[in-house]
Amino acid sequence: MNVYTTQPFQVVYSLFEHEYLGYLFESFVVQVNSKGQLTLQHQNISAKNADEFASRLDAEDFKLIQLIDQIQQDAVLKRFSPKKKLSPADFFLKVYDPEKGDKALQETISHYVQGHMGKILELLRPGKMTFIMGKDGEPTWRKIRIAPERATVLFHFRRNQDNTHYFPTVKYGGEKLEFQYKNATLICHEPAWLMLNDTVYSFEKNVDGKKLQPFLNKKFIVVPRSVEENYYQKFVAPLVEQFDVYAKGFDIRAEKFVPSPYLTFSEIAAEAPAAFATRNEAPAQESGKILFDLSFKYGDHMVETREAKRVSVSVEKTPESYVFHKLIRDVSTEKKYVKELNKRALEVKNGYVVLEKSTAFAWLNSNLQGLEEMGFKVQQSRGNGKNYFIGEITLDVGITEKNDWFDIYGTVRFGEFTIPFIRLKNHILTKNNEFVLPNGQVAIIPDEWFTQYIELFAFAEGEEHLTLKKHHMALVNDLQNGNLATVTMSRKLEKLREFDTIEDQPLPDGFVGELRPYQKAGYNWLHFVQNYKFGGCLADDMGLGKTVQTLAMLQHRKENGAESASLLVMPTSLVYNWMNEAQKFTPNLRILNYTGTYRDKNVELFSDYDVILTSYGIVRLDADLLQSYYFDYIILDESQAIKNPDSNTSRSVRSLKSRHRLILTGTPVENSTMDLWSQMSFINPGLLGNQHFFRNEFLKPIEKEKDEQKTRRLHALIKPFILRRHKSQVAKELPAKIEQTSFCKMTEEQEHAYEETKSYYRNKILTSLEENGPGNTQFMLLQGLTKLRQIANHPLMTDPGYEGESGKLKEVLRMTKNIVGKGHKVLIFSQFVKHLEIIRKALNEKEISYTYLDGNTKNRQEQVERFQTDESIQVFLISLKAGGVGLNLTAADYVFILDPWWNPAVEAQAVDRAHRIGQQNTVFTYKFITKDTVEEKILALQNRKIQLVTDLISTDETVIKSLTKEDIDSLLS
Repeated sequence: MNVYTTQPFQVVYSLFEHEYLGYLFESFVVQVNSKGQLTLQHQNISAKNADEFASRLDAEDFKLIQLIDQIQQDAVLKRFSPKKKLSPADFFLKVYDPEKGDKALQETISHYVQGHMGKILELLRPGKMTFIMGKDGEPTWRKIRIAPERATVLFHFRRNQDNTHYFPTVKYGGEKLEFQYKNATLICHEPAWLMLNDTVYSFEKNVDGKKLQPFLNKKFIVVPRSVEENYYQKFVAPLVEQFDVYAKGFDIRAEKFVPSPYLTFSEIAAEAPAAFATRNEAPAQESGKILFDLSFKYGDHMVETREAKRVSVSVEKTPESYVFHKLIRDVSTEKKYVKELNKRALEVKNGYVVLEKSTAFAWLNSNLQGLEEMGFKVQQSRGNGKNYFIGEITLDVGITEKNDWFDIYGTVRFGEFTIPFIRLKNHILTKNNEFVLPNGQVAIIPDEWFTQYIELFAFAEGEEHLTLKKHHMALVNDLQNGNLATVTMSRKLEKLREFDTIEDQPLPDGFVGELRPYQKAGYNWLHFVQNYKFGGCLADDMGLGKTVQTLAMLQHRKENGAESASLLVMPTSLVYNWMNEAQKFTPNLRILNYTGTYRDKNVELFSDYDVILTSYGIVRLDADLLQSYYFDYIILDESQAIKNPDSNTSRSVRSLKSRHRLILTGTPVENSTMDLWSQMSFINPGLLGNQHFFRNEFLKPIEKEKDEQKTRRLHALIKPFILRRHKSQVAKELPAKIEQTSFCKMTEEQEHAYEETKSYYRNKILTSLEENGPGNTQFMLLQGLTKLRQIANHPLMTDPGYEGESGKLKEVLRMTKNIVGKGHKVLIFSQFVKHLEIIRKALNEKEISYTYLDGNTKNRQEQVERFQTDESIQVFLISLKAGGVGLNLTAADYVFILDPWWNPAVEAQAVDRAHRIGQQNTVFTYKFITKDTVEEKILALQNRKIQLVTDLISTDETVIKSLTKEDIDSLLS
């Protein structure tokens, strides 16, 4: 029967009894007649249609309707039935079957429904129209009222000689409410709501309905003497805590004490403490954590803070009867103590707090004395496994300089115990914060020590006595600056703190030429690290003269009594460059080229030389032999060759012995931070700890976690031993153009191809000269020289089936990779398009981006613009003929001439593509000359015929015509 919203209506709430769910409410709207009376015209109202009747509903009505919807049988079925298609009848018959019913589910459903009924009744209290439903479903059969005030309950216990009588009395508005044998009904149990004579009463202190239910039709309950003690403990004591109790035959004594705070700590075990077993706020169970539990002692009684009850009752059995000690807690005082803990950064909630073990004991060490002065008793939970030390912890570390090392001494005081600091070494390195004291107690090492002293223990040597090498000066400084150690050192060592104090050193007499100011500073720095017996890393940009600085230092060693030869290790391709530079700047150095298949494997020869030049491959092969010689210096050029610490090359190099060590590199780090560890460990063993330590403490934090603090820390450790100048830093000291020659050694396959071709043309040309004269031999000579030049570049240029490598290509790629890695741009010129194609293919394989220009290129300007403006393109391949003039390529500051030839003017034009107006950087030019080929012979010929090569030469034929028989013989020898 529909209710019209255009006419007056009233929302009502109707109580009925469900067969299984107990008392429930339903919500209705009822039509109101012209006299304001409720009619029989009504309909159900639910959350689905409540908005239609919103004009006469308030906020409480909407809440009530929603709550009532949730306890109707269909809603209960939907919530608790695992089989969604089960009918209500089948569900309830199965769950509530007297014999086979699901008791646990019955309890769950009852708790759910009762909880909702309690909320509904509270919302009905303000005067909502409430009725009992008629048997015919009439919602307004009999009106009931909700008592506006709450009733009180007094529980009575009368102990007599044989038993104890127990019963409650109820009062409302100061008057006793007679409810026994009056057809009273409990319509809700959680908490109790009692319906009596059409009035529904609620109770103060949320009385459980189960405590009233037995007395609706019973005067009292008799408790036999045989179960009395258990009953008093389990039932009466909790009742006394929560409600008003009148006792006769035993005493209830209200007691008040000043609470004493107890802070108990325990290590969290694998299982939850029993105290948290049924509480939602139980702390997560994790190993390595400490639980602080705050409790208060009242007289002889201990009360846990997290207990919600404000009254605590204990039962004492006396010879004649019982005494119930009703302890009333001093909540305001308890809160003051909680606030004091919060002030000291111990955030206690619900009586407990969980901290990481290290944090917990650090807090205890800092606050124990203050807590005890405030009256706290701090103790460890009994039977909680380890017995932890909670006294004061202090540390005193001293560092004293000795001859070539630092002595480390230190003592730790755990209360009465004094422990040598070295005893904590393994604990710090393995990050084990538990240290067992002589009395068996476990002390927790402060968390900050693992950060502050892990490097000290990782770098220090010795098991009984700690020593630290002097190259760990940066670490010593940090410990001193952080007030973590007392340091005593000599005045001389103070120089290491600032490079500004490096003394100027005179150049050796045998050095030919001059050093630029920054090169002289580098030479002084090499002396600086040498004087302190440190290894050094000269890491200047390519082209800034690492070679000449090193040669000057080696000449100085020769003139100042070096007792043995120095070993210079490098890629094979650089051997001739070093020889050439040494001949130019230090001609008095006696140099042995210890390379090649036919080298004399006799280290006794080394004493006749000042410098031994060799390759990484030879060191790997001859490691056992070279280990027998004690070198003055071991110097590694392009030291990134030992970046893999586990490679045979690295192991072989590290096995050699010397007085001093030096590495030269433009790229200390190519792929990984581990590259740095390997090289620094060669020059200063132990500087960065072992590989495992370095990987965990630096590599992972820096590369995976982008830890800036670790990056700064690593930089501080290596800074004194690396001298690195970028080209931009020394730009003012550089001339506008710097030209260098890079000598490349042929591979064995390449050398074989070259010698075969040279022999063929030599015999042919010399025979033609004899028979036909110079004029008729020019073409053949030009053809032969061109073929030899091409093979000197790469034999693929003359033999498409060639499968070997080229020494020049390897060196060009090495230097290109170096330049690109530093963010520079390079122009690579060749006279041969075939040669550019080979370079092009190699760059593609290495995924290096480039632009390209030869005579067939249509979009010349587009290629130029891309190179000039696109930062990702750092290489420009250009044929000398197509790109020698008319291009402005000022983005480049490196120029490679791959195949120098007769006419230096053509090369100069190529260099001027980069070195012209608009160029703000110094331009470095490298000419690549293959050793022992016609290219090298042409350089020698130019030196002999200087006038010829400085004249304006327009063609190769001009040069060819001027060559004598002796010149040709020299070229082809």
